[in-house]
Amino acid sequence: MRSPRWKILAGHLALLALSVAALLPFLWMLGTSLKADVEVFSPRLQLFPARPVWENYPRALAYIPFARYALNTLFIAALSAVGVTLASSLVAYSFSRLKWPGRDAVFFLLLSTLMLPAQVTMLPVFVVFKTLGWVGTFRPLIVPAFFGSAFFIFLLRQFFMTIPQELSDAARMDGASELDIWRRVMLPLSRPALTTVALFTFMGAWNDFLGPLMYLNDDTMYTLSLGLQQFVTQHGAQWNLLMAASVVMTLPIILLWFLGQRTFVQGVTLTGVKG
Repeated sequence: MRSPRWKILAGHLALLALSVAALLPFLWMLGTSLKADVEVFSPRLQLFPARPVWENYPRALAYIPFARYALNTLFIAALSAVGVTLASSLVAYSFSRLKWPGRDAVFFLLLSTLMLPAQVTMLPVFVVFKTLGWVGTFRPLIVPAFFGSAFFIFLLRQFFMTIPQELSDAARMDGASELDIWRRVMLPLSRPALTTVALFTFMGAWNDFLGPLMYLNDDTMYTLSLGLQQFVTQHGAQWNLLMAASVVMTLPIILLWFLGQRTFVQGVTLTGVKG
């Protein structure tokens, strides 16, 4: 039974209003990045200035070593995405396709770690990395990724369980090992889910502020999120330059989203419906 046309129109208007509300912070950031210093705190409410100050962008990029910070951030985010995707898929394969004693108990123990707030484990983890002598290096921000993520292990396990068992059995009859089945059968069929995991991990590492703040003490190793703090001084903040740098920092994420949009949406849909 079809819904009345006015209900469909009302639904579309509601979605449009929510979309505008969601975009408003980004538009405010974009507008502020184009304002002159005196316009930032002007009492007149104006989203975009009448005369955009495009010079804010080269000034912002020259204010901090932006290229170095961008390379540091890209290095950490890329390796984190690779590490979490590979490790989580391997562990998820074990939970979904292999039978071993205590598998279900270990899986529920893994799920229980999702209930722990990050603040609870922050200090013990820092002590461990300090004991290892890793503080002041990129290793605390990268190495844990290669142990997987509990949430993404759960997500991929649910996706792997939707793939027919007959495919794995046929590969075993052909003499394939479990590692071969994971690499040649499961990974190619799970591309949308793996893309979702990689994209979420990359975005999380790209925007991470607390991790670099805790473990990096050399300003040549700072990431972009940490470098943005240099626009804030004891005597105030260069808000227009800060917003310009933030816009440039956001562009790679937006580009990545558009490049992987189709695969990403497909992955979310499949894991949501079949998981």
